[in-house]
Amino acid sequence: MVNRKWVVLSNTTIGTLMASIDSSIVLISLPTIGRQLPQTDPAILLWVMLSYSVVTTTLLLSFGRLSDMFGRVRLYTLGFAVFTVGSAIASLSQTGPELLVARIVQGTGAAFLWSNSAALLTDAFPVGERGKALGINQVAALSGSVVGLILGGVLTATLGWRSIFWVNLPIGAVGTIWAYLALVEMHAPEKDVPIDWVGNLSFGGGLTLSLVGLTIGALAGWGSPFVVISVPLGLILLGVFLYAEQRVAHPMFDLSLFRIRTFLAGNVAAALAALGRGAFSFVMVFYLQGVLGDDALTAGILLIPLSVAFVITGPISGAISDRRGARGLGTIGLLVGAVGFLILLRFPAGGSYTLLGGAMTLLGLGQGMFAAPNRAEVMSSVPAARRGIASAIGTTLLNAGMLGSLALAFTVLAASVPRSTLTAIFSGTSGSIGDPTGFMNGLHLLFAIGLALMLLAAVANSLRGRAGGGPFVSVPVSPPAPGRELASLRVHDGTSPSK
Repeated sequence: MVNRKWVVLSNTTIGTLMASIDSSIVLISLPTIGRQLPQTDPAILLWVMLSYSVVTTTLLLSFGRLSDMFGRVRLYTLGFAVFTVGSAIASLSQTGPELLVARIVQGTGAAFLWSNSAALLTDAFPVGERGKALGINQVAALSGSVVGLILGGVLTATLGWRSIFWVNLPIGAVGTIWAYLALVEMHAPEKDVPIDWVGNLSFGGGLTLSLVGLTIGALAGWGSPFVVISVPLGLILLGVFLYAEQRVAHPMFDLSLFRIRTFLAGNVAAALAALGRGAFSFVMVFYLQGVLGDDALTAGILLIPLSVAFVITGPISGAISDRRGARGLGTIGLLVGAVGFLILLRFPAGGSYTLLGGAMTLLGLGQGMFAAPNRAEVMSSVPAARRGIASAIGTTLLNAGMLGSLALAFTVLAASVPRSTLTAIFSGTSGSIGDPTGFMNGLHLLFAIGLALMLLAAVANSLRGRAGGGPFVSVPVSPPAPGRELASLRVHDGTSPSK
């Protein structure tokens, strides 16, 4: 058993890191792809990057529920294989649309990986070690997006843009075989539960229309007919989803989980924090390339303090939270991140990198103090039979917050800088913003919004209740299958319902 838990941690960390890297590795390579790949205009380039996150976010919840029903190890392993196949297709793409399809396949595989990794770790590790294990896994998940910026620049400059997908092939093949041979299902799948088709279709359709509409509105303008139709229609479908989930016998989305104080407060805090800082690396690439004139690789390297601070803090804070809980440590971490944004409010165009690097370090430290303890305590707060869907809900809210942050950032910047200029920098056809005054005003507004959201996240996190081993809120939970009711959540270690 001792060896098994470390096998789970090693495999899921590799899978999570690989999926996270590919959420950003394409960003640095987009200008090169646009120049070398036929039928690749700026709109296709934008969706080559965005489609991965949109598809992943849309599918997470459905895949999390399916994992509870059919086996977490089985669907996690399938995700590794699908992601690897998608990477192979991407490396062989001959046109922009072909690459876009490959990215959708990659995103589907990533959804399987992300929706199961936290549940597998929570199953494998005892409650006193979960914070440390999830801390390491969260470091991989959140630092991978910054690592991808650097790795994408290095590989594209030395081996060409196709190499950013080649690197996944040996890792993905080994990871798939390893997962198939070594991982053991520790949760009894709910084989007799019917699939909630109404919930799956209304949620998938509603979230897709909403996210696509928001991103197109931010990137191309809010007056687009597609945006005007898709966003309201998406919200209506999400309303149908919430209505239906309260009335079906076996809902995909167990709304009763949100009656658990720790689950609700932790997920709200994580979503607010993601909305506040999710687009930070993205907008800093615009600043470093468009204002300072740095090349893509240099811009990626200059963002290293953000990732390094998180990598150092994540596992340490996870281990501390195993003993002291997530309320105090996580709240302090969110406040540290708020201080980072406060410093950035006074940062001028061309200001000292020492000041910028220091602020990024605070953002990384704060996120490291919050993410792992929060994830561990949230996952431990739910019954074992609901860990797949609980993991998927948390990751869905996190990804939706990050996509919302991206839409917010582009909207705010486009109010000060023409969208055509931002798109040109993004696609590599131009490298300069010109007069940086308007851009910096927009940047400072984003930092002020980030500061406010981090403070709100700190408030939400502080309301999670008594830290440590106190009892969870006693609430009924939707039964996983007929005759197997979970009477309450009077659970102290999150491993089994009370009897």
